Amino acid sequence: MKCTVCRGPAVIDVRRHNAAFCPEHFTLHCRDQVRRALHEHAMLRPIDRVLVAVSGGKDSLALWDLLAALDVDADGLHLRLGIGDYSEESTRAARAYATAHARTLHEVDLAGEVGFTVPAAAAATHRVPCSACGLSKRHLFNGFAVEHGYDVVATGHNLDDEAAVLLGNVLRWETEYLARQAPVLPAGAGFARKVKPLVRLGERELAAYCVIRRIDYQVEECPMAAGNRHLSYKELLNELEHRSPGTKGAFLAGFFERGRARFATDEPAVPLRRCVECGAPTPSEVCAFCRLRARVAERP
Repeated sequence: MKCTVCRGPAVIDVRRHNAAFCPEHFTLHCRDQVRRALHEHAMLRPIDRVLVAVSGGKDSLALWDLLAALDVDADGLHLRLGIGDYSEESTRAARAYATAHARTLHEVDLAGEVGFTVPAAAAATHRVPCSACGLSKRHLFNGFAVEHGYDVVATGHNLDDEAAVLLGNVLRWETEYLARQAPVLPAGAGFARKVKPLVRLGERELAAYCVIRRIDYQVEECPMAAGNRHLSYKELLNELEHRSPGTKGAFLAGFFERGRARFATDEPAVPLRRCVECGAPTPSEVCAFCRLRARVAERP
């Protein structure tokens, strides 16, 4: 297998691009895909202060690294979720990368600073852990960005993640979620802008990028994600991609270009107020995060 660009020995093939790359040109390929995503969706402005949601996994650390390579000066925020050894290893990887590259990494410990962990929240609500985890991440990342003057929160959602979410929303015709699924969610009163610069790169590419760049990351999947239906959607899409390379990219890009606007026009405008507990924007008197925290506190 030879590199499509230089004809040297290739280390990875990217079938949806009908190409193979050596380490140098694969790194450039990844940077180009992120550069194109930033440009096509007008994700960042030169004046923006950027905060990367850093989990310690391959996606978030690759994102932080790729943004730096494109001269985007970004800080990181890591949440300690309290998921046993998994969280300890994730924190270790996030700190190691920040130290090695002299980057600023902020940390929030859910148990110490918020009053609960993801396992405790899942037990209190009797819902899948991913629900409490996702709610906590959205609230805390946005709240930290607004409080500390960051304009943008960049997350490591990749092509596989977004295609799986889209498939799930289409299968259930979740029109409210379809209206909001986009590479950029604009800023609003109490909300920082949210961007997803990795929407043109898949999980396999990001893992290879980390190996080539010698980025040590949390390899294990979250032990609490077992049974998450999005993992099943990813398996289905991977099978389709194997049979017809480019399917996932075409599915997601087609939705962004031609489908989302049809749902966005039907999204009802929901008036927001400030949560009486934390001040975050919410359609109700108390935001979902504060209600979650109260339920955990009530549990014996």
